[in-house]
Amino acid sequence: MSAMEKAAMGVASLRISGAIDNVVEVSGKMIRDIPAEPTLCFSMSVKKAADHTLYHLSPKGFWKKFRDVAAANPEISSGLPLQSLNRQPPPGSRLEKYSTPATKASDPAQNPYWKRDVRRAYPQLSVVTQSELAKFLLQSPEKQQSIEKPAEAGKDASVPTTSTSTTPDLIAAINEITSVSKVFSESNLPPTPTISFKKWTPEDAPPAPHDPNAYFPMNLIK
Repeated sequence: MSAMEKAAMGVASLRISGAIDNVVEVSGKMIRDIPAEPTLCFSMSVKKAADHTLYHLSPKGFWKKFRDVAAANPEISSGLPLQSLNRQPPPGSRLEKYSTPATKASDPAQNPYWKRDVRRAYPQLSVVTQSELAKFLLQSPEKQQSIEKPAEAGKDASVPTTSTSTTPDLIAAINEITSVSKVFSESNLPPTPTISFKKWTPEDAPPAPHDPNAYFPMNLIK
């Protein structure tokens, strides 16, 4: 047995009462600085380890006893952090209230009710009269003055009659446009609308490979 093992056995055999001298003789050797309360060292070493359940919610009372019996590892943390220690400020503790930021749409001065009332924005009927259509076809106010209404019956045709209004007649406007330039004629017809699909015409396709002497009643059509 070595000297260190003998010293350890000698220390274990000592009776430690309230206070122990700082110097103890064990088997002829001096051991110095033996603490008066050896349990203090163990308590200090335990405090150095972090407690994994210190900042987490833990059950109390009946549920703690139930968890100690039913849980596979009662010492494990619940994983629920304490609100007062982990969330600063805690939810619902702020006194100020949220206010919607002002925008152009929320300003009644720039966005009145009759503009944003989409429930009454019904489609309105658009009416185009013949006079408005004639103006649109002519596209120039100079041509409107050159068009005159036909002479009334019973009057001299040589006397020009001026129009009572500057609005031309639709028929006269169409005749003037077609007389100046003819875009389409009997030989130059307007284009027909394109067809997205080609008209299918059945045609015989080459026969499938087979024995020429065998009965093969099949015709392929493409």
